[in-house]
Amino acid sequence: MDTFAIGDQDFLLNNEPFRILSGAIHYFRVHPDLWVDRIHKARLMGLNTIETYVPWNEHSPVPGAFVTDDGLDLGRFLDLVAESGMHAIVRPGPYICAEWDNGGLPAWLFADPMVGIRSSEPAYLDAVSAYMESVLAFVVPRQITHGGPVIMFQIENEYGAYGDDNAYLQHLVGLSKRLGVDVPLFTCDQPFGTMIEDGSLPELHKTGTFGSRADERLAFLRERQPTGPLMCAEFWNGWFDNWGTHHHTTDAAASAAELDALLTAGASVNIYMFHGGTNFGFTNGANDKGIYEPTITSYDYDAPLSEDGHPTAKYFAFRDVIAKHFPVPAEVPPGRMPVPTSSLAVSHYVSLLDVPVATQLVSGSVPPVEVTGHYRGFYLYEASLPGGGVLSFSEVRDRAQFFLDGVPVGVLSRELGERSVVIPAGGRLQVLLEDQGRVNYGQRIGEAKGLIGPALLNGMEVVDWEVAAVDLDSLEAFRSAAVPLPPGDAAAGVAGPSVSFATFEADGPGDRFLRLEGWTKGVVFVNGFNLGRHWSRGPQRTLYVPGPLIREGTNELAILELHGSATREVSFAVGPDLGPDEK
Repeated sequence: MDTFAIGDQDFLLNNEPFRILSGAIHYFRVHPDLWVDRIHKARLMGLNTIETYVPWNEHSPVPGAFVTDDGLDLGRFLDLVAESGMHAIVRPGPYICAEWDNGGLPAWLFADPMVGIRSSEPAYLDAVSAYMESVLAFVVPRQITHGGPVIMFQIENEYGAYGDDNAYLQHLVGLSKRLGVDVPLFTCDQPFGTMIEDGSLPELHKTGTFGSRADERLAFLRERQPTGPLMCAEFWNGWFDNWGTHHHTTDAAASAAELDALLTAGASVNIYMFHGGTNFGFTNGANDKGIYEPTITSYDYDAPLSEDGHPTAKYFAFRDVIAKHFPVPAEVPPGRMPVPTSSLAVSHYVSLLDVPVATQLVSGSVPPVEVTGHYRGFYLYEASLPGGGVLSFSEVRDRAQFFLDGVPVGVLSRELGERSVVIPAGGRLQVLLEDQGRVNYGQRIGEAKGLIGPALLNGMEVVDWEVAAVDLDSLEAFRSAAVPLPPGDAAAGVAGPSVSFATFEADGPGDRFLRLEGWTKGVVFVNGFNLGRHWSRGPQRTLYVPGPLIREGTNELAILELHGSATREVSFAVGPDLGPDEK
């Protein structure tokens, strides 16, 4: 039986000193048919371990469920890691941050406002226990002590930046051990202030998260943990992007120098991210430190392996550093092969407001969207207004388009702090509400979404609302209602909010990058798969289309456009375009 343990100075693999050279790949951000490729390229860079988070909300979209099919097959992902000859580190949270919707916590968990978040509150612990039992059914039999790849298991995630509830951490430790975890347990926190101590327990191995000043950070960690191997559990070699900002990059040579400093100091490392992947669908998170900032669809992260799985200059710089300290495979992965450009025009169209959706009457104040039982995407509010005037809310989470008898009358954005709109006259009000991503960090985790009441028209409350989730899991209702666009120039564009359709031919599977120049804001689907959000404000200018989504013959493209486009055309680009970087 193989073993993995924590020694006085080193990690010990079968009682021999072992250095962890790990890279982060989130299986849930990568098409499952591409897992083997990404794992293989990590090994070719010289890594020996793959680290992944586990997103509770993705696996458990409703209470009592634990979905593990397709891109959520954690067991298969870990088995592929093992087949590659690599080890694995699993970080199940239950909170993961990860710039992921709600930090990985399921929104349904907070339907009861008394439920505590990341604490020893009993209802929260009950839900966490059920989740951990489901996760560990896949992890425990895949530990190294059972012949599998898993060598370490994380307790919570950067908890010292949030709280210091030792009873909560102790519950997670006891639960993990009772359910069969016998590999080392560890915590990770930033090496600042009291985070290391607040986020851990004396019996847990402590690791740091940082991206620069490696010697200083390791010294800080050593002061607080005199024995045991040093490890940077998140070596931040890049960063994520928010809509409306520049594309973040870090210099490859500078990042490689920091990695060299880590390895020279004898530390182990987990490169965050080795391969970032994509926030498909409505999975992106958001920050709110006074200003709400939703994360873009791409999670490229300026990582060594690009969003579409190709080595970058940083990949080769890191590989050269690792080769100074450890053997690396002789094989080198190939670069990107350009995809021929082509364009196509949407041919059919339907107004989103014309497609019936089931509604729920609320007899009192305007409700949050959670009353629908759906926790992501778009929602339609409706109410009858007795007259015109100023309509105000306590808050809008996150972006609302207002229509009076089908005519647009305004937009309110949480990002801009807008809370009131002028309604010109009475009539039937419709509000298309977009959840742009739940906050993934800080004290606003778990908050409700939607129009936050009271809703006041000239100071008087508006009641008797109807609200429904716009079902985008299947596009059939929109597809069957779509009508041909009138003949004319492709530059005629389409109105919004609407769903437009096009078809295109392909010889077979193969990566694409979709460019939506002239379109404004919305969501794109290929063969029914939600690629994620697009927005003309950038920085992201293209959407990644994983090759396995494309089939031989005819393929379908669908575009949900919120405001209207200046063209009916889109194009397949040569490569990714994430906009200008910060330099």
